[in-house]
Amino acid sequence: MITQTQSPIDLSVLIPVYNEVENVEPLHAELDLVLRASPWRYELIFVDDGSTDGTHQKLAAIQARDPEHARLVLLRRNCGQTAALSAALDQARGAILIPIDGDRQNDPADIPQLIAELERGHDVVSGWRKDRHDAFVTRKIPSWIANRLVARLSGVPLHDFGCTLKAYRRRVLEGVRLYGEMHRFIPIFAAWQGARVAELVVNHRPRTAGRTKYGLGRTFNVVLDLILIRFLQRYSQRPLHFFGRFGLWSFGLGVMSFVAMLYFKYLFPWPALFWDASLKAKPFVETPLPSLTVMFFLAGGMSILMGIQAEVVMRTYYESQAKTTYLLSEVRTGADSELK
Repeated sequence: MITQTQSPIDLSVLIPVYNEVENVEPLHAELDLVLRASPWRYELIFVDDGSTDGTHQKLAAIQARDPEHARLVLLRRNCGQTAALSAALDQARGAILIPIDGDRQNDPADIPQLIAELERGHDVVSGWRKDRHDAFVTRKIPSWIANRLVARLSGVPLHDFGCTLKAYRRRVLEGVRLYGEMHRFIPIFAAWQGARVAELVVNHRPRTAGRTKYGLGRTFNVVLDLILIRFLQRYSQRPLHFFGRFGLWSFGLGVMSFVAMLYFKYLFPWPALFWDASLKAKPFVETPLPSLTVMFFLAGGMSILMGIQAEVVMRTYYESQAKTTYLLSEVRTGADSELK
C-alpha cells in the first residue's frame, strides 16, 4: 500500500518478473537508455516473483551494477503478477508510477509519451496495444471479448485493460490494495473516484525470449474479478440491498410455489400422467413444489442473514479505520475567501 513520501524521486518504474532470465538484462539496458537521457530522477523496482530459472541472480547483478537506480525486491514464492505489482507499489517512492511487463513486449520508449499525457492534466494514462503481437485464438480473441465486456460494465471506455504499461499519479494509488487479478482494473477504481483517465496507443513487440505465463484460462479469472468489482462499485456501502433483494425475491418465489402446491392439491389436480389416475388428488410428496417451497424460503432467509453480516463487516471496516463513505475534493469557506 502506497503512503505519502517526501523522497525526491520523480518516477518509479515497477517491473514484476517471473522466470525472465533472458529478458531482464536487455530490459534494464533499454530502460537505462531511455531514462538516463531524461530530466527525471527515477528508480527501477524489479520484483522477482519466486523465479526458479536464475532470474534472481541476474537481477542481483543488475542491482549491484546500478545501485543508484535499480532496486530489487524478492518474494519467497510465486505469488502472481498482482501480488508482485503490489509489492513494487509498497516500495515505490516516485511521484509518478509506471508498471511495465518484464517480458520486453512493452516498449520503454513509450514512457516519455505516457508522462507527457499525464502532464496534460490526466491522473491515469493507460496503454493500448492496438497492434498486438500475440496468438490470435488464445490471446487476442479472449482479450478483445473481455475488454469489451469490462468497458461496458464499468463505464470506463478503454480498449485494453490488460496492458501493464500505464502511468499513474501517486495520489491515485494511495491506500489501494490489490488482490486476485485486480491490477488490470486500477483505471476503473481511479475513474470511479473522480480521476481523469486517458488512453494512449503504445508499441507492442513480439516476445523474443522466454515463455508466456498467460493462457486462455486467465480470461475466466478476469470475468470473476469483474463481477466482484461491479459488486464493490454498486453495493460496497450497502450490501444488504443486494443480498436482501435476492432474499425477498426468493421469499416471493417460495410463496408462489406454496400457493401452487395448494392449488394443484385441492383445486386442480396435477395431470394424471404423473400419478395413479385412480387417485382423486396428487399427494404433496409426488410433486416438486414442496421441495421448491422449502428451498426458496431457505435461500431467502440465508441471503438476508448474509446481507446483515455483510453490513456489519462493512461498518466495522469503515469505523475501525476512521474511513469516510465519501470522497472529498475541496472545502471552501468564507475565511479562505477573505485571505485571498
